[in-house]
Amino acid sequence: MRQHLILAGGGHTHALVLRMWAMDRRRRPTGTLITLVSRQSTALYSGMVPGLVAGLYRRDECRIDLRRLCLLAGAAFVQAEITGLDPAARELVLMGRPPLRYDLLSLDVGAVTAELGREEPPGLSVKPLEPFLAWYEALAADRPLPGAHGSRERPLRIRGGGAAAVEVALALKGRGLACRLLLRGDDLHLGSPAANRRGETLLAAAGIVLERRAPDDAPADLLCTGSRAPAWLAAAGLPVNPDDGRVRTEASLAVIGHPELFASGDCGVIAAAPRPPSGVWAVRAAPVLADNLVRRLSEPERPLRPWRPQTRALQLLGDGQPPPLGPRAVAFRGPLAMGPSRWLWRWKEAIDRRFIDRFGDLKAMEPGPHGAGAGPAAMACRGCAAKLAADPLRRALARLDPSQPPPEAQDAAVLTTTAEGERLLQSVDGFPALLEDPWRNARLTTLHACSDLWACGADLESVQALVTIPEAAPPLQEELLLQTLAGVRSVLDPLGASLIGGHTLEGRDGAGLALALTVVGRAPAERFWPKGPLHPGDGLVLTRPIGSGVLFAAAMAGEARPEWIDEALAVMETSQAPLVALLAAHGCRACTDVTGFGLLGHLGEMLAGSAPTTRVRLDAKSIPAMEGALALLERGFASTLAPANAEALTLVDGPVQLEERGSDQAARRGLLIDPQTCGPLLAALPMERVAGALEALQRAGFPYARLIAQVTGG
Repeated sequence: MRQHLILAGGGHTHALVLRMWAMDRRRRPTGTLITLVSRQSTALYSGMVPGLVAGLYRRDECRIDLRRLCLLAGAAFVQAEITGLDPAARELVLMGRPPLRYDLLSLDVGAVTAELGREEPPGLSVKPLEPFLAWYEALAADRPLPGAHGSRERPLRIRGGGAAAVEVALALKGRGLACRLLLRGDDLHLGSPAANRRGETLLAAAGIVLERRAPDDAPADLLCTGSRAPAWLAAAGLPVNPDDGRVRTEASLAVIGHPELFASGDCGVIAAAPRPPSGVWAVRAAPVLADNLVRRLSEPERPLRPWRPQTRALQLLGDGQPPPLGPRAVAFRGPLAMGPSRWLWRWKEAIDRRFIDRFGDLKAMEPGPHGAGAGPAAMACRGCAAKLAADPLRRALARLDPSQPPPEAQDAAVLTTTAEGERLLQSVDGFPALLEDPWRNARLTTLHACSDLWACGADLESVQALVTIPEAAPPLQEELLLQTLAGVRSVLDPLGASLIGGHTLEGRDGAGLALALTVVGRAPAERFWPKGPLHPGDGLVLTRPIGSGVLFAAAMAGEARPEWIDEALAVMETSQAPLVALLAAHGCRACTDVTGFGLLGHLGEMLAGSAPTTRVRLDAKSIPAMEGALALLERGFASTLAPANAEALTLVDGPVQLEERGSDQAARRGLLIDPQTCGPLLAALPMERVAGALEALQRAGFPYARLIAQVTGG
């Protein structure tokens, strides 16, 4: 890799560019690291958002899975909020993490609602979509509406007269909410008198009142007052339109005066051929942008391809009304308009579904029975699921010193013990990158490695890192190393721990990014927890849900829903450092972390030093599972390490008495052997103290902590 191309924003144009490269990777730029940066892991297709609000579509019917799209296109996905741009340093500024350095940057960051005046109380802007959709989902679920935006007891006041305002008002009316549309002047702003008349026909039929010449300071609940590009584009010194902040570009979509920058979608405008921000033009710009990005990177001397957008575009506006009134749509292009009619709605729906199906039809690896792909070329799992299976590990250690009994399994080694009984502990852990985002991957790896210390009751003191960087140009290697080390520091700094050094390697023969960490911590005498033994009267508490192995295996096959991966990452990125004091306060006397060998494998290690008559009554139904994990296990997905972990099932009906109920017993058994990255702690507490411990854990931000087993004497 020689260069870094960043696609900033997950708009329609970038999504289509990635789709082209996913369909034919020979068309993408060679020798280039491609990174998509987006605030969300999914992108909603704007043409279907009114239908989503009206209840005509489910969310999964009108969204693009950006993480899956990047996987298929051979691009890295970084989920982060973009807050700025430094063209001189060629850095994209992100919230809460280091900036990303680029060689070429393409902007498709959408737009925000343009505020015309100050409302008291302020209205909720329709753009960006996420806060508005959170408000809508509360409305649909009959929950209290976030903030002071609207009421079910009076008509909802919507400011705006363009297509977005009309469609939002009609969609909300379709959900049974009375609406009033506040116009600045006398008429709608749909592009022509004929279109305005058709729009008023739809509004009148739905019983939506038009409030004409409403003052700019009149109170409003929702703002649909046109759009403008994010303010940080102008703050970066880019050439922008003074009225809407859109970045001015050449016909090639290259930013005027900035050959290393491109802009498209709602945030960009061709200076010599301005067009309104609309999905119609964003979609048609994609082939030109894809070609020009490749030319600028691979053939910089070759002239860029110009784009000549059409002067007018057909627009279809739906009313979102339920039968018998709707759904209907009107069509307008230039001075012409027609409708409303049902067949226009069916035409609009067919166009919208055809667009979104273009992404769902992209093929990923075919799923196999025991991993992310089928056959000998199946892609092996990464993260902690890439560790060596337990059996060859045991055999190698036994052969290393046949005269000695196998070493007792512990999460961390005791380096020294002070006269007061304080123990200095050390452990090592690491794996091939689970994510293509080096910063977030390093956070997960660090949290995973630290859990060995937390499982022993220790506080983290210092870390050393061994980083393997892929073969690439030195500036790219510098960027990957910076992001990785910053990700490590993002975990250490809040804990007051230090990164005290390490070592770097270059991954030859195609080896990718990998990180291993040596972690050191201290445990006071009264708070050092061994892995075992377990004692009758103990209750086993699991601190959070499991299922990351099967979720990421399915994600590699493109079969995991994006919200499942988002939720799994949110769980995995929650530091378990606070658990040390909480478990100590409730009498913890043995503990381990659940990682690559799965829950049952690590429970077996806790039992290894226990009395022969010790039995564990394990309630399979009480084990919390990450959303989607059981459904995927039922469909036959599993991590590539799971078959080796199945050896631990021999514990069942022996020292582990498994209580199984329900029709999902096979999936529940699969969950027991699923390898975990950043897995939970499994702690043994006196049964009489378990209830108080669970209450404290849930108050502290571990809502899925559960009692999953009880220890008996046989």
